[in-house]
Amino acid sequence: MRIAATIFLTDRTIGPVRLARELEQRGFAGLYLPEHTHIPVSRATPYPAGEPLPEEYGRMLDPFVALATAVAVTERLEVGTAITLVAQRDPIVLAKEIATLDHVSGGRFTLGVGFGWNVEEAADHGVSDWRRRRELVRDRMAVMRALWSDEPVAHAGEFASVQASHAYPKPAGGRVRTLVGGMAGPKVFSHVTDYADGWMPIGGGGLGEALPKLRRAWEEAGRGPEGPVVVPTAVSPAPGKIARFRDLGIEEIIVQLPHAGTGEVLRTLDDYAQYL
Repeated sequence: MRIAATIFLTDRTIGPVRLARELEQRGFAGLYLPEHTHIPVSRATPYPAGEPLPEEYGRMLDPFVALATAVAVTERLEVGTAITLVAQRDPIVLAKEIATLDHVSGGRFTLGVGFGWNVEEAADHGVSDWRRRRELVRDRMAVMRALWSDEPVAHAGEFASVQASHAYPKPAGGRVRTLVGGMAGPKVFSHVTDYADGWMPIGGGGLGEALPKLRRAWEEAGRGPEGPVVVPTAVSPAPGKIARFRDLGIEEIIVQLPHAGTGEVLRTLDDYAQYL
C-alpha cells in the first residue's frame, strides 16, 4: 500500500519545504494539496461537512506554488492536488502550470480534478451557471489535453476553445495522471471514464458498493483492462480500514494531516509511520 498525505497548508501551518522533506525521509509516497482561492464573506453556500466553515479554507497556500517548492527539495516524493478547482481556472494557463510542474519534477505530478461546492467563490471566477460547472470542467480538460498533445491540436467547445498551438514544455512522459474527485455516481463516473485515469473519493466510505459500478462504467466505455485507479483521500488511517482498502484492490491512499504547526504535524507523521 502506497501512502501519501494531504494537508490544508496555510500561513499558520508547517511549511511545504519542511513537510516535503519529512515525508520523503519517512518513506511516504506523496504530498497532495487542496485549493480554494478565497472565501466570500457572504457565505450563502452551506459548508458540506456542516457549519462552521473551518478558518483554514480562507488561508490556503496556492497549491502549485507550494508543490513547486516541495519538488525542488525532494527527489522521489510525488506531488498532486486534491483537488484543483478547474472551473475556476483559465485552462490555457493551468495547462502550462501543470506541464511545467510535471516537467521540472520528472513526472511526479498528479492532477486531482474537482467541481467545487462554494457557489459564491466560483461566481467570482465567472462561473455563471453553477448547474453546468461539470460540463465546463469537461471542456477545459479537453483544452488542456489539446495543449499537451505531441502535435498541435485544436479544441472548439461550448465553454472553452483553443487554436492548434505550440505549447511547451509537455508533461513528462507526454501525459499527466488525472484523478476525478467527487461523490460516487453516474455524473462523476462519466468524467472518470471520459478523460481521467481514475477516481479520488473522500474518506473511502461506501467503496464496496461504488467500485463495481465504476469498474463496469470503465469497461462499458472501452477503457481497457488497466484501471480505473482509485485513490481515497483525506483518510483517517486505522489497521482495519487499510486492510479493507487492500481487499478492495486499492493500492494507494492519501491520509489526512492536521491543520497545525510543525510539532503537531511531525508527531502525526510519526504515528502514521506504523502503516507504511
